[in-house]
Amino acid sequence: MQPSTSPARSPHPEPWRGRPAAQQPDWHDHPGRPEAVRWLASAPALVTAAEVRRLRHALAGLTATDALLLQLGDCAESFYECAPRHVAGKLRLIDGLADRLRELTGRTVVRVGRMGGQFAKPRSRETEEHGGVTVPAFRGHMINSELVGPVTRRADPRRMVWAYEASAGVQHAMREYRRTRGSGTGGTTTADGPWSSHEALVLDYESRLIRRDPETGDRYLASTHLPWIGERTRDPAGAHVTLLSGVVNPVGCKIGPTADPDDVLRVCEALDPRREPGRLVLIPRMGHDRIGEALPPIVRRVADAGHPVIWLSDPMHGNTVRSSLGLKTRHLTAVITEALRFRDIVEEHGQRPSGLHLEVAVDDVTECVGGPVRNEDELQRHYTSLCDPRLNADQATELVEAWAKGTATTR
Repeated sequence: MQPSTSPARSPHPEPWRGRPAAQQPDWHDHPGRPEAVRWLASAPALVTAAEVRRLRHALAGLTATDALLLQLGDCAESFYECAPRHVAGKLRLIDGLADRLRELTGRTVVRVGRMGGQFAKPRSRETEEHGGVTVPAFRGHMINSELVGPVTRRADPRRMVWAYEASAGVQHAMREYRRTRGSGTGGTTTADGPWSSHEALVLDYESRLIRRDPETGDRYLASTHLPWIGERTRDPAGAHVTLLSGVVNPVGCKIGPTADPDDVLRVCEALDPRREPGRLVLIPRMGHDRIGEALPPIVRRVADAGHPVIWLSDPMHGNTVRSSLGLKTRHLTAVITEALRFRDIVEEHGQRPSGLHLEVAVDDVTECVGGPVRNEDELQRHYTSLCDPRLNADQATELVEAWAKGTATTR
């Protein structure tokens, strides 16, 4: 299920070791860890170096052309939804929304899925309460189970191998989809994707999947095409930034409302010291009521330093609230407001807003309020997310159409 040939493997880069490493699973003493990390270190690459080069070239075009980037998928992937039919549905969703964006703007759209490895999640709290019992928080299928219990919620490093195997199936299906679609006449090419992405969170997993490009000798992360660093792990001196500074993949970085412009610049210097187009994607996720104050100084600082970053809006994470029944939700009006405010701020500073990073479900879920989900009382109708609330296809279409109205080629 992996690529038929595997790039020459490189020694694991060591500079990240000893650096602060936030949000790591508590499994260092687990007896299954040594075998799991050895297995990963010898496993075939999940993505090829040639694929990474093609995506990076496509992203470099975003800084020189009017092309757009649309990145979307589940908040947390499930091991139980990696069969070909599940993957096909997700890819059709990505293409449908990207095609709508292309139709409305007249621009090429590079497509990236939150899939093929999005199995680990950072959490703001270590524990949760269920029925008066305190258990470890669910942190994604790579780390523990969503089922509530002292054993199921225990971090298990063997799950890294299961995550690899699930990712391999998804990557194979995505590769076949790109190949088939690239030979058609739909107006897209294999360079447009859909490509894979996930948060590069678990260092035991990511560090063991660094390989060498057989053509260039460069190190690349073979677990995904486009890894990103989260708001909670973007310490410029931390292990995550250090690890990804040593690979040639394009890299994303989430930026929250409390981010210091100088810290963001240090992240840019670490990840993109040569100021290369297509290398770095900055993804503000600030909240509709905070972005107006928080984002402008960051855009100015990065632009003044000459980093040709891709600016991508995540209007989801900063707008998460609790419903009256305690369910996490997001209001579509707040999500749209942040996305449009982001676009205006970036343009006001002479930069190019390049697209959206969204959490969207294939199924007709009722996890966010807006559109067909008229109020919070309707959230319980079909709320299935493993972690954070996702838009359904109708809500995502409304958001994409609102974004496109001010992003057409005639603007």
